[in-house]
Amino acid sequence: MDRFNRVNPFCKRESYTTGHLIAFKVWSSITWLLVVVTGVYYTNHIPTEGSYKRRTIFGQSNAHPSPFTLDSTFVIIYWVILWVLQVGFVWQLFSSTAELVTSAAHVGSHFIFFNLLTFGHIMLWVRSHFFLAELVLVVNFFNLLSMYFRNPKCVRFIHIPVITAPLAFTFMAIFWNGAVMVHAHKHDMAARILANIVIWGILGFGGFFLVAYKDYTIGFELSYLTAALGVNQFFTKIIALQWIFAFAIMATLFILTLAVAIPGIFGVRFGIERGEVRVVDEDRERQPLLDDR
Repeated sequence: MDRFNRVNPFCKRESYTTGHLIAFKVWSSITWLLVVVTGVYYTNHIPTEGSYKRRTIFGQSNAHPSPFTLDSTFVIIYWVILWVLQVGFVWQLFSSTAELVTSAAHVGSHFIFFNLLTFGHIMLWVRSHFFLAELVLVVNFFNLLSMYFRNPKCVRFIHIPVITAPLAFTFMAIFWNGAVMVHAHKHDMAARILANIVIWGILGFGGFFLVAYKDYTIGFELSYLTAALGVNQFFTKIIALQWIFAFAIMATLFILTLAVAIPGIFGVRFGIERGEVRVVDEDRERQPLLDDR
């Protein structure tokens, strides 16, 4: 087992060798840049090779409108912010503070794997290999879930750009890509009815992390992405339930997320800390009354 852990790139260690840290720095930087260049290029250019229909990233969305297609403007803003925040994560690997470097290294292998899988998904998506693209998304989803459960107390500036933001988008992308894969746009009525049911999984997924982990970051991210879904569905098919459900889920998630995100404010106001019940001794509770006597 010790030998396996030494060669396992996903194994968490108390400390990392110089070789490990150099590898994390190099491959995190390269794979991040790979995704950025690939994403920008295929947003504006059509692939020049491939045996199926070839389109840009959002050209595929326009050609295959589905009940889970997200608004392109929302998606672009999301990824630009995500890439900028990920620069901060990569920079932590070059920090002179050992604690920050170790914290970043704990998720380094998962981050590199996420970037490689995201690159693979883009390459498959723009070439209309939707089944393979769906498999890649599912693998990436479990990669991100594994990283989340193994690093639940990761600092926020690593937790958000490396774990929750990619996880939230990948979850939504599975629905998006899956709807295109089954040609939902060709089976309008049946697809819409099924989508009206499946969409509530977004609320269940976000609610799980809000209840189990008090993680408001993924709540805000899913709220934003559900808004992107609602906007696209509104302009795609105004006489439908999907956009109504999307905005209802967004509002519910946002309110629940606020309830988790700001308990500290109410805790100060009412003398109650989140997750903590204070028991006050009866004599101590009556002390001000005794003093008044």
